[in-house]
Amino acid sequence: MTVPQHKSCKKQMQLSADAHKVNQAVRSSIRDSLKVVRTAKSKEEAMAEMPKLFSKLDKAAKNSRAGFNANRVANYKSKVSKVIKKLEAAK
Repeated sequence: MTVPQHKSCKKQMQLSADAHKVNQAVRSSIRDSLKVVRTAKSKEEAMAEMPKLFSKLDKAAKNSRAGFNANRVANYKSKVSKVIKKLEAAK
C-alpha cells in the first residue's frame, strides 16, 4: 500500500476507510434482516421483521449507503412481499 504524500489525500483515505466501515455495517444489517424474513416458517415471523427491514432499506437509500438507491430498495421490497405471499399461500 502506498502512503499518500499530500495532507488532503491522507484525509480522503481516512474518510474512505470510515465510509467503508459504515457501508459494511449497513449491508450486514440488511442481509441479516433479509435472512430472517426468507427463513421465516410463518407469515407472522416474516411480518414482524418486515418493518425493521424496510426501515433499514429506506435509511440506506436516503443516505446512499452500501450502494442502495431508491430503485434497488424497491426491488428488495418487492422480493420480500413475494416471500410473504408465498408463506401466506403455503397455509
